[in-house]
Amino acid sequence: MPTNVIMPQMGESIAEGTVTKWLKKVGERVERDELLFEISTDKVDAEIPSPTSGILTKILVKENETVEVNTVVAEIDGEGAKDEAPAPEEKPKTEKPKAAPAAAAPAATAGRATAQEPAAQRPVPEEAAPAPSGPSAAEKVRSSPLVRRIAREHNVDLTQISGTGLGGRVSKNDILNYLAHAPAAAEGAEGRAAAPAPAAPPSAPAMVFSGPTEAVAMTPMRRQIAEHMVASKNISAHVATVFEVEMTRVTELREQHAAEFEQRNGLKLTYTPFFVRASVEALKAFPIVNSSVEGTNIVYRRDINIGVAVSLETGLIVPVIKRADEKNFLAIARAVQDFAERARSKRLSVEDVQGGTFTITNPGVFGSLFGTPIINQPQVAILGVGTIEKRPVVRHDAIAIRPMVYLTLSFDHRIIDGAVADQFMGRVKAVLENWDEALV
Repeated sequence: MPTNVIMPQMGESIAEGTVTKWLKKVGERVERDELLFEISTDKVDAEIPSPTSGILTKILVKENETVEVNTVVAEIDGEGAKDEAPAPEEKPKTEKPKAAPAAAAPAATAGRATAQEPAAQRPVPEEAAPAPSGPSAAEKVRSSPLVRRIAREHNVDLTQISGTGLGGRVSKNDILNYLAHAPAAAEGAEGRAAAPAPAAPPSAPAMVFSGPTEAVAMTPMRRQIAEHMVASKNISAHVATVFEVEMTRVTELREQHAAEFEQRNGLKLTYTPFFVRASVEALKAFPIVNSSVEGTNIVYRRDINIGVAVSLETGLIVPVIKRADEKNFLAIARAVQDFAERARSKRLSVEDVQGGTFTITNPGVFGSLFGTPIINQPQVAILGVGTIEKRPVVRHDAIAIRPMVYLTLSFDHRIIDGAVADQFMGRVKAVLENWDEALV
């Protein structure tokens, strides 16, 4: 009996979703919980698993088509699958497994977060069934062609990598993290080092022109970002103030404790948690910056929920650290790393990106000195962090070289006056320049 696959509701406020990519074709077999298609909403992108095992008989919603939640997007024939595609353990040992079409491979991104199943319990697709002359164990690991190509180039055994995708699927992010943290395991047969250079920031794909101009449709995420940014400009009276902050104290602490911090906690010591903690202290002192506007009312928020923007290949997403005012430095550092990893592997939930009261964006990682970011509605302010670099400054009537950073606060002038915005930034500056919280 056919099973309907519906457009899931990714949160209470989500009314529709866009199918961005089908990971299976009509006529192909799909296992229960195997990734079936990708969607994009106005809150988050996600990879959706199959609700059952069987043959994909119908695709009712095309790629880049937007439909309401609970709309039937495909049909899977479970009974037909049993008749036409017996389970791997029922196949004669002499039977050779069917070759999977190249287009059937899932995209090279991690799936939604689930508890990793033991290897013996993972569902094995029919095309990966063992045979006397079949593929090696590494080739049977659930992964995409891109992941397998990277593994071949760097002589990596995929069975040694713990996959974070559904059913233990190894994603592109998994193998790149493995290469970055285990260079010894990535050496070639001739002993040459195969560990890649540090991952570069996301970049736009190369443009191929077929004429003087080339029109390319916006991705669903890009359309939603555009609408949100224009709406914000129409809603809020944007004003910006820029402060220069000396980072000597923070930089010295980071250099002194980076190795111990990583060894003890299993994560790198970055600058972002420092800016989050400084913002929390300033928001406590100036709660109006942690508010929102509803009609003619100013709504003050008790909880301080800090959104930290994460740059993706397809745009920008802002996961939220809930109740950041109740967390110490280590807890914030863990949250920052966790959200960044899950954002880039499409494993964020709608709850992860909702409820923010203040946002931090860091264009400085790309070399920007400072910018004037657009407020993330319904918030009333956003902090932009520029690049940290050594510059000549005057200290005690002498020229000194110090690590400096420009911080920009874009604020809503409907309720925040320039004096309050500058006092808020003065508090951020004071916390960073006189940091006294223990790191380890």
